[in-house]
Amino acid sequence: MGTVKDTLRSTVRVGYDGRVYKTFRGPRAEERFANEVRVLKFLEGAGCLFVPKVVEFYPDRLQMVTTNCGARVQHLDEARLKELFTELETYGVRHEDQDIRNVTYRQSDGRFCLIDFEFASILPPV
Repeated sequence: MGTVKDTLRSTVRVGYDGRVYKTFRGPRAEERFANEVRVLKFLEGAGCLFVPKVVEFYPDRLQMVTTNCGARVQHLDEARLKELFTELETYGVRHEDQDIRNVTYRQSDGRFCLIDFEFASILPPV
């Protein structure tokens, strides 16, 4: 398993099976874990196809396992970045950390995807 991210807030590893294993730690870890699982499940129910899907989650370990959304993007113009996060809002979620570090590129279908939903908000129905 290869480590992709190791910070004070989380460790992210990609398994040999291609799945992403994220373990939360640090301040408000339980809250951030619960929020990310809740938001990703909400987006799956809304039919959003450019975010990871939760495969498994373990509240006792503060760990979730998701599908892989590709490789992190290094360069993306501001207009396209804004377009991605605006598209997410059509599914009823505001990301709240709209930065290029939360954008990946899934080569299998040529799609930009969004990751890291621990601070995201589900919007009230319109």
